[in-house]
Order: sequence, then C-alpha cells, then structure tokens
Amino acid sequence: MRTTPLGSTGLTVPIQGVGCMRLGASRGPDDDRAAVTLIHRALDLGATLLDTADLYGGGRNEVLVGRALGQRRAEAILCTKFGVVPTPHGELGARGDAAYVRAACDASLTRLGTDVIDLFYLHDRDHSVPIEETVGAMAGLVDAGKVRHLGLSNVDSADIRAAHAVHPIAALQSQWSLVGREIEKVLPVCRELGIGVVPYCPQGAGGLNLEPYPRSRPPHIGEVSPSLEGVVRDIAGRHGVRPGQVALAWVQQQADVWGVAVVPIPGTTRVAHLQENVAATELVLDGADLDRLDRASRNA
Repeated sequence: MRTTPLGSTGLTVPIQGVGCMRLGASRGPDDDRAAVTLIHRALDLGATLLDTADLYGGGRNEVLVGRALGQRRAEAILCTKFGVVPTPHGELGARGDAAYVRAACDASLTRLGTDVIDLFYLHDRDHSVPIEETVGAMAGLVDAGKVRHLGLSNVDSADIRAAHAVHPIAALQSQWSLVGREIEKVLPVCRELGIGVVPYCPQGAGGLNLEPYPRSRPPHIGEVSPSLEGVVRDIAGRHGVRPGQVALAWVQQQADVWGVAVVPIPGTTRVAHLQENVAATELVLDGADLDRLDRASRNA
C-alpha cells in the first residue's frame, strides 16, 4: 500500500488503516480468533495503522489487539486513545488532568503488551482542565519514550491551536464521510499547522455500503438520502466496484481537495470487507465523480 507523511512530525503511515473498535465485541473465542485473523490479514495487505482505545470494551479491545500483534508488533503503527471515562451515573465523561494522562498511558501499554505507543490520542476534551495541561502531560510521555507521536480527537480549532503550541500534533481523528462533514470546519487549521487527518466511520458507520439490511448509526452520522444513494450506486456501477468503496475513495481523495494528509480507518470484522476496503485505495474518482458526490452530499 502507498504511504504518506501523517502531519509534519515525521510519522509515515499507509494511506488507509483499520479501526479495531468492533473486534472481539461478542467476547467469544471464535470472535477473538476471527479478530486475530483480520489483524494479520491487514498487516499482510499493508494496512498497518491499527486504531483502538482504552474505552473500547473497557480495555478488552486493547488486550485483543496486543495479543493479535504478538511477534508482529514491529510491523504495526499502533494507535490508541484515552480520556473518555465512565461516570458514577453510568454515562461517559472526560478526564484530562496530568496524573490521569500518565496513568492511562501506563495502563494502555500494559494491555497492549508493548513498551511504546506509536500515536497516542486525546479521545475527548476535558473542559475542566486546560488543554495545555493535558497535552503537556502527553508531551512528557514522548520525552519518556512511552509515546512517539500525539493526536487529538473531537476538538475545535481553538483547541487544536492551543495543543499544537505545546507540542506538535501529528493527527486529528474525527468522523468524516459523505454523510458527516463537520470536520471540514477545522481542516484549514490542520493544513496551516501540518496536521494529518484520520477519518473514522468513512463509510457513514456502514450506511454508505448500501446493503439491504437494517443498521443503526450514531446520531451525529446522517442518513443516506435517496439522491446521494443514487449517485453512489451509479458511480459504483460505472467503476465496477461496491458503493462502500466509492465512499472510501471519496474520503481518500479529499487529501487533494484540502491539502492535508487523509488516512481513513474503516472498521470491519470480516476479512472480505477488509480486502474490499483496501482495494478502494486504488479506485480513482475523476473530477466529474467528485463533483457529483460533493453536490449530492451537501444537498442531502
């Protein structure tokens, strides 16, 4: 797979990675074996950027990813996130104080079975703590050799600037797809500061696969309108590919539109879908395709 510099901090990554959140979700041995098989196939295909978080499965996802890598750890660019925590009321909150940053990193290193995290993200902003404190503690992890590069998720332009002033930020992870384009508000700042973009749910949490079965999506990811579905299906048919591959290629090619590195991390639990996703990196949409998709997306 082709590679790209992700931001300006010296991190080079494949142009597509894998979101690991759903792996091992059923907690059965067959599911775990399937997850290991998928991760090994991703490495074989060059989709070596693997993304997890301490939130996923209460840490179990990190354990599974770490076990799957095993002796192949050196082949992977291992990314994880911290900062989203359960509250006493059963909801999710955020924590970003310096002591927690350090403790969260140590816990993730243990679960992942590694001595260094390649890309360590702040998963969500703790508004009770200055972001300078949070990122300052993250920078200390870089100095300690526990983390190689820093990333942010779910932040605005002001947060990005404040964080980058403390320590160079390699990547912003956010939802970005034909049915979710809020990230585009902060892309000029990413371009200015040399920060790469790592879109999660680039296929609209599966909605843009346009498969005939019910699916649920997070509330911040929109429905696929009939007009957008028609355009995606038409372009897919003309290229002889699946609709989800068109959706992925659209996100991928936004790198040229916005002048930033774009590295989608589609999630899947099936090797067949993984292989389709990777194949989408070779799909080139022409200017007319991109214009049609852009107009259908904005008018949805």
